[in-house]
Amino acid sequence: MLIIGISGKELTDAEREHIAAPEVSGVILFSRNYASREQVTALVDDIRTLRPDPFLLCVDQEGGPVQRFREGVTRLPALSKLGAVYDEDPQRAIALAEEHAWVMASEMRALDVDISFAPVVDLARGNRAIGVRALHADPAVVSALGLAYLRGMRLGGMAATIKHFPGHGSVLEDTHFDNAADPRTLDELRETDLVPFADAIAAGAEAVMLAHVAYPAVDAAPAGYSRVWIEDVLRGELGFRGVVFSDDIGMAAAESAGGVAARIDAHLAAGCDLVLACSPALAADSIAAVRGRPSCSADKLVALRGMVASTWESLVDNPQRSRFLARLAALDS
Repeated sequence: MLIIGISGKELTDAEREHIAAPEVSGVILFSRNYASREQVTALVDDIRTLRPDPFLLCVDQEGGPVQRFREGVTRLPALSKLGAVYDEDPQRAIALAEEHAWVMASEMRALDVDISFAPVVDLARGNRAIGVRALHADPAVVSALGLAYLRGMRLGGMAATIKHFPGHGSVLEDTHFDNAADPRTLDELRETDLVPFADAIAAGAEAVMLAHVAYPAVDAAPAGYSRVWIEDVLRGELGFRGVVFSDDIGMAAAESAGGVAARIDAHLAAGCDLVLACSPALAADSIAAVRGRPSCSADKLVALRGMVASTWESLVDNPQRSRFLARLAALDS
């Protein structure tokens, strides 16, 4: 039920104990865990040896400012570049979105990482944390590009995680550092921020990550702590049957629920399947808080495990990849 962070490029003895805990369902990797493809492959192999059962290796490899692995892998343009192309040539932008997603997913799968938490389908409406991570301000454009991104990820062997439900792009505050509240009604959100989520869910998105944003006209609690948002809207109204992730419990906006145990309890009670504790400093307390509880079901984890995977050598030799890389590089030129 927990996805935890680790401190460095090799596992410590304490981290080996944390990963072995049955309450831990996966590890999320950051820039602090990556030096090269060879190094991260050895780290992933070490984790896989400790946990050969269904177990998730995760990363945020969106492109632009949020790309945890850099040396030796493709530097991906920010998603906003795709939206800018869409304004001039929608079909080209849709093709580029598929190619961006395929490159990202195929490279991560070649390193035996199961999922990148992507794509961002928040609207580009001024949020400090989202910024150029968003595809566009228009919900219809975000939907079109988001669906293309889902297609590309699946061709690369990766399940999709749409984020940050029900929409983080239209508030100013960065929830890493501040609380955030969106005063709009559910009807207003249905017409705007919820549109790309609804369309991606209808297209079979496998996972959703919740926002640490409150929508007081719908529920006083932030979305990740809200049964109204998770059970009534996401699972009920939108018919989502996949895996629900919390956002990181170490973010400032998550502190509204109380301490570490209270944050985890609130997420699980609201209907989250997997809770992110990204800071290594939170791992021990997080595991203690859920000790003995039933783990996330193997079926849900298997649904997110990486699918087909190329070797790095076969990726490099793929002429289609070379064409994709050239087109993506032109976006940043």
